[in-house]
Amino acid sequence: MDGDGLRLNMNVLDYGILALYFVTVLGVGFAARRAIRTSVDFFLSGRSLPAWVTGLAFVSANLGALEIIGMAANGAQYGAMTLHYYWIGAVPAMAFLGIVMMPFYYGSKVRSVPEYLRLRFNRPTHLLNALSFAVAQVLIAGVNLYALALIMQALLGWPLWVAIVIGALIVLAYITVGGLSGAIYNEVLQFFVIIAGLLPITILGLVKVGGVSGLMDAVRESKLGEAGLHTWQDTGGTDNPLGAHWIGIVFGLGFVLSFGYWTTNFAEVQRALSAKNMSAARRTPIIAAYPKLLIPVVTVIPGLVALVTVQGLGAESGDLVYNNAIPLLMRDLLPNGVLGIAVTGLVASFMAGMAANVSGFNTVFTYDIWQQYVRRDRPDDYYIRIGRWATVGGVLVGIGTAFIAAGFSNIMNYIQALFSLFNAPLFATFIIGMFWRRMSAAAGFLSLLLGTLAALATYLLYKAGVVHFNSDLEESFWGAGIAFVTAAVVAAVVTPFTAKKQDEDLRGLVYGMGAVDVQGDVLTGDAVWWRSPVLLGLIAVALSLLLYVPFF
Repeated sequence: MDGDGLRLNMNVLDYGILALYFVTVLGVGFAARRAIRTSVDFFLSGRSLPAWVTGLAFVSANLGALEIIGMAANGAQYGAMTLHYYWIGAVPAMAFLGIVMMPFYYGSKVRSVPEYLRLRFNRPTHLLNALSFAVAQVLIAGVNLYALALIMQALLGWPLWVAIVIGALIVLAYITVGGLSGAIYNEVLQFFVIIAGLLPITILGLVKVGGVSGLMDAVRESKLGEAGLHTWQDTGGTDNPLGAHWIGIVFGLGFVLSFGYWTTNFAEVQRALSAKNMSAARRTPIIAAYPKLLIPVVTVIPGLVALVTVQGLGAESGDLVYNNAIPLLMRDLLPNGVLGIAVTGLVASFMAGMAANVSGFNTVFTYDIWQQYVRRDRPDDYYIRIGRWATVGGVLVGIGTAFIAAGFSNIMNYIQALFSLFNAPLFATFIIGMFWRRMSAAAGFLSLLLGTLAALATYLLYKAGVVHFNSDLEESFWGAGIAFVTAAVVAAVVTPFTAKKQDEDLRGLVYGMGAVDVQGDVLTGDAVWWRSPVLLGLIAVALSLLLYVPFF
């Protein structure tokens, strides 16, 4: 960052609010430590948490600094089309996870997503997914760290490395001490802190531009023009702010990228696996879908306000890159006291995102890599110790990968490229294996491997200028679609020539094979009609479609 263009006038009150938050977060971690007796307590909160806690943690884990900074940047760059990431690109997949996929995850008693692949396919598929997930998590943790450091450097004048180290140490402390419970209870706290920090930006921003109608008029006068207010207009071609065709939006984002992320990303699924019973586990992502519907109020709207109030926003470098939409509004709009809450909200969002990555990483590293392939049959406390060391290692590597993220002017483009590479082929392998009992173990491994390579090749050819796309985001849509189709074709071609697994080995893992009991552990209170995962999920999807109407 150059100069003091973003520096905030934080006073003692603002710093006091930030310090109080740090102390609270560490206190929650130490309080959670008392409940840790076994490795399941450390890695999965003893499978004991109520649905509202896991549901808020589920949405908070996704609400990292990257989501807030990145989606506000997208709001400024692409306008209302950013809403696709929420209404078609999240909510339907979250409902699907709760209604269809959670019974297999929770019912099979797996401790991670890669472990499901080991039971459904074989050890090579398991190891490939465990390693690729571990790499993805430390890369994404680095993005969160970098986002936080940028904010701290710009707003408070902290050197980049100081901000990275302080942020990393606090997350490291509460996860190492409190395990997943420490992460989850902090994520619930962080959800409310994030909203409290961001809502004043939206409210004061709308006041400044003359309300919603004033904002719409100003967007029409901006470089986005009328197109900045619509979601589906001109998507029959690519002449729209996102540069994306409706097929890319519906198939690439709405199906492959979103279902790939929400249904197979263990950093999210882990929150549902920590729920106290099957009903709570199924409701976890669906409860999370309701706040997710409304998150654009504190991300996309501030992005549009920044577009019309910050002169010169959209520069290639310096203070006026799109990533700074939210920090610039904080500087321009917020009085002291409120400023402290907003900075604390951004710090909370970073910590929620990074904690999800690190807690997912330490579980997969310990259970799926170390216990399976390095040291088997050791006492339980040995694996808790390994989990704590894995947390330290994951945070240290995340500090290193933070500097990779520094090479992207819009970090959301970088993160979408990672999702198309890691999540799309995994989702294809997963969903076909879950619904097609004949799919063989060899087909599972080759689908995952070749799908990943197809996504990587698409990205590298785009970067080399061999293949043309209208934007980085369009490349991620197509890269995800190509990965999915590749994995599906490989599964169809390889399966007939390779041995299938025995039916008894597939019980509880494949649709229609029995052994998944969604009613067995349901508590009396869970049986009421308004707690039905199917009903709640369908209402969430209906709302996501209805919200599109004003922006069509």
